[in-house]
Amino acid sequence: MKSLKNFMMVIKKISMLFKKRKILVTHNGSFHADDIFATATLSLLYNGSVKIVRTRDKGKIKNADIVYDVGGIYDPSKNLFDHHQNGGAGKRENGIEYASFGLIWKHFGLQLCDGDKEVWEIIEDKIVAPIDAIDNGIDIVTPVYKDIMPYDLEQAFLVYSPTWEESNDDIDKIFKEQVNKICELLKREISVAKSEVKGKNLILDVYNNAKDKRILISETPFPRYLFQKIVSELPEPVYFICPSGHNEVLWKIETVRKNGHTMDSRKLFPESWRGHFGGDSKLKEITTVDDAMFCHRSGFLMIAKSREGAIKLAELALLA
Repeated sequence: MKSLKNFMMVIKKISMLFKKRKILVTHNGSFHADDIFATATLSLLYNGSVKIVRTRDKGKIKNADIVYDVGGIYDPSKNLFDHHQNGGAGKRENGIEYASFGLIWKHFGLQLCDGDKEVWEIIEDKIVAPIDAIDNGIDIVTPVYKDIMPYDLEQAFLVYSPTWEESNDDIDKIFKEQVNKICELLKREISVAKSEVKGKNLILDVYNNAKDKRILISETPFPRYLFQKIVSELPEPVYFICPSGHNEVLWKIETVRKNGHTMDSRKLFPESWRGHFGGDSKLKEITTVDDAMFCHRSGFLMIAKSREGAIKLAELALLA
């Protein structure tokens, strides 16, 4: 009798849990990046306590807590977030129209970022706006090489859509599988963005406190993508120095890019230094720096054994 009572209590708790789940409705059939990313965003927001319904049935749509990418209405006061209707659902300041992912991120994304607007904006610019652009048929990339385009983020998930030779019977299952993967991706991207904001502030402190702003010296190792993103937007920096991150004994000196949209450096290391590595005597002889270890053959990176050696190499390169 007692075991039956406990069993009924468990059933009741499960029933209550299901009743609390948010009902998310998006369109059925083939899926796109904007609806799977929008679904993942909402799933994270409600800690996975959601019921995903893929339909175009107006009756089922009426019973939803949140409707997106279907229904033909954009009305955030009623949790309706479609963009297919005449006039769309508005544009960003940069001109990119909103798709369902952008609308969901616009209204709910800040909560996932703990209210940090900078973190929200990093995800918006890096992931959300590009996906919205593609969904709305807006080109944001111009190919440099004929028939060669970047492998876009969404392709890593859309590749699991059934091909024309495969059955669509499991498409809802596939959709939910991709949503689960994207949940993990978004969590990681938000975590990385938070770290990026923290790193940005530390790098700007280095810049603000530098006596010679052409050579920035950080005691903290930073990955290239992060410091280049920050310092390439500042007018003076030419070289950025910090611990290599692979070995606390070694220091790296990297050239600063002309801006955040190119790989071109403001000033490469002298051509005679390039291609020497392993701390060979030739590099030491050419640079006159005893602990010079390596100079990349492209001239954008050098390694030294000490902080002092790294600074000396940067000073010499400025004069070269």
